[in-house]
Amino acid sequence: MSYTVYTAEEYDVIVVGAGHAGIEAALAAARTGQKTALFTLMLDLVGNMPCNPSIGGTGKGHLVFEIDALGGEMGRAADAVMLQSRMLNTSKGPAVHSLRMQADRRKYQEYMKHVLENTANLTLIQAEVVGISVQNKKVDGVYTAFGGFYPAKAVIIATGTSLRGRIICGEEAYDAGPDNTVSATRLSKSLEEAGIKLVRFKTGTPPRIHADSIDYSQLEVQYGDEPPTMFTSDTPKPNKKVCYIAYTNEETHRIIRENLHRSPLYSGVITGTGPRYCPSIEDKVVRFADKPRHQLFIEPMGENTKEMYIQGLSSSLPEEVQKQVVHSIKGLERAVFMRTAYAIEYDCCDPTQLYPTLEFKEISGLYGAGQFNGTSGYEEAAAQGLIAGINASLKIQGKEPLVLLRSESYIGTLIDDLVTKGTNEPYRIMTSRSEYRLLLRQDNAKTRLIEKGRRVGLVSDEKYAEYRKNQALLEAEIQRLRSETLRCTPELNQLLTSYGYEELHDGIRKAELLKRPLITIDDIYRLEGRVPDIPNSIKKRAEIEIKYEGYIKKQLAEVERFKKLEEKKIPPDIDYKKIKGIRLEAMQKLEKIRPENIGQASRISGISPADISVLLIYLSQYGRGNE
Repeated sequence: MSYTVYTAEEYDVIVVGAGHAGIEAALAAARTGQKTALFTLMLDLVGNMPCNPSIGGTGKGHLVFEIDALGGEMGRAADAVMLQSRMLNTSKGPAVHSLRMQADRRKYQEYMKHVLENTANLTLIQAEVVGISVQNKKVDGVYTAFGGFYPAKAVIIATGTSLRGRIICGEEAYDAGPDNTVSATRLSKSLEEAGIKLVRFKTGTPPRIHADSIDYSQLEVQYGDEPPTMFTSDTPKPNKKVCYIAYTNEETHRIIRENLHRSPLYSGVITGTGPRYCPSIEDKVVRFADKPRHQLFIEPMGENTKEMYIQGLSSSLPEEVQKQVVHSIKGLERAVFMRTAYAIEYDCCDPTQLYPTLEFKEISGLYGAGQFNGTSGYEEAAAQGLIAGINASLKIQGKEPLVLLRSESYIGTLIDDLVTKGTNEPYRIMTSRSEYRLLLRQDNAKTRLIEKGRRVGLVSDEKYAEYRKNQALLEAEIQRLRSETLRCTPELNQLLTSYGYEELHDGIRKAELLKRPLITIDDIYRLEGRVPDIPNSIKKRAEIEIKYEGYIKKQLAEVERFKKLEEKKIPPDIDYKKIKGIRLEAMQKLEKIRPENIGQASRISGISPADISVLLIYLSQYGRGNE
């Protein structure tokens, strides 16, 4: 692209887009000493939550704890503006417990904007980036709509759903970003001219309705946990709001079925691929035709607003049909619309073009993060932004990059899935995506990752000292439970018989008692007649480490076995066409992805164990030939 431009101020790192990915990327780069510019189409879009006003959720909560452990900001922001805190999946094992916080949408934006504006080395700029400059396969700056060229050593693209965004509602469609903001229409062309392959994805939002128009007597109340769990602190804040549950019904489904011909999903107007795990209500009615109802969550948008969000009712049906659908739901018969639901299509990249550092393989210094990489969700975006920002900074400093493994983090799982397998729909993290989920719990995120965050310069001395103090308390408590014996008392036998165990006649080691199903750490403290003098998070962590000790050891053994595959590096200049005996499909996919090690190669879709065996034989010969 050609421009009549002036050369503006030079930066080390430029981040394009100030959503959840862009915020973490810019903060990481600036906090590690890089002169950073963060560009946004509108300053009012900083930290925007165009969809659900919440942070965390199943799998997503794990990401937030990991972001915090590495020194990111999302968890602190969520704690600061929390309306309600709930731990999900508590009826299941600790591996899938996931924290979710209802957040005050506007206060979250204000919090993040304030943090950005007060961060050293960081400049927040309202301007549309319309192009990137690439010289000799290396990015060297960006162009803005007002004729400026901003030189940079690294550029991070974090455009969310604004990149050639197109809003669709019924028969109406027009260029726009989320919440009817600006659509970044010109940057796509520049990226394609630079050789980046773009794809088209789609997501959607539900209606927002006025709180005073709801008949709450017809809804189920959903309270927060007491005491609430926080992302970054052991000191709980009070829940400020409740949420509600409603249900669709046969009348709702009839209205949707009769208007499917007007849905852009089924009329061919929408061409982008939508998220499988967050379908629109019309998609749910078609795909799950046997279900008589679908659950909806009525959630507050903030502490000082009457807007209520209807989670589960995402739609692109015409506005008048949406109103019929909402008014057919018990308790919402007189609901007043404040915002109409819509679908949005947008451009994103094929993430197999990226290294695990999130840098483009063919363009040095150019990184992708967030929905631009094909993901769905604020938490997935923030996690990628953090890693992209860290790695851009490390590259400029000439230091080794930060690549997180699947076995040590959900962030590693997320990025490995994207760059190794790619995605044909907006990718959403889930606990089921990890083969190591008992090791990758929320409660041990700091143990797994804080040292890495400290190494790159994002974890303060104060935060690290607090972590070391808590680790010492944890180790001492685990040792106490393993070494001390609980006397056989009537109270102990009453507890045992209530759970179906036989009575004891001698003492029992506290750790052995805790390993029995149903018996909790609170039971131990009650039998001891002791009030715990340690934080609740440490108490629960000690319980998990002891109760699941055998399973944890098995997973650690699996990690060690697979570690050998991850350590077997593949030379970056290897010519897969020269490997005799490897299938054509495998050769083409290996050539496209160019995995960094055997472990990554084995996870590429379509690569068989036989292909890996051939590759290993070739590498052994390759090594001898280069000695």
